[in-house]
Amino acid sequence: MRSTRAAAAVRRLGARCPGRDFMLSSTGNGLFFVSELADGAEVPLCEPLAQDDFVRAVDAMGPQPEPRRTRHDAAFERQLAAKPADGDDGPP
Repeated sequence: MRSTRAAAAVRRLGARCPGRDFMLSSTGNGLFFVSELADGAEVPLCEPLAQDDFVRAVDAMGPQPEPRRTRHDAAFERQLAAKPADGDDGPP
C-alpha cells in the first residue's frame, strides 16, 4: 500500500503546528498512526486507521488553515452587505 497521502497529511500537520515534531508510523497490516515526539518519547495521537480515515483524522488535527479568499470573494461580500435588507430590490 502506498503511503504518500498519509505522509503528505503529516507534513501538512507539521506545517500548521511549527515547533512540534510528528512522526508517521504504519502497522504490519497496513494501518497508519501519527505520534508526536515530545521530550524524547513518542506520544501516539490516534489509533491505527486505514489510509483514507487516517488522512481525514490528521487533517482535522491542529489549527485549521484560513480558507483562501480572493478579491472576487471580497467584492461579492461587499455587494451582499450593500443590498437593502427590507427585500425591496427596486421597481418590478
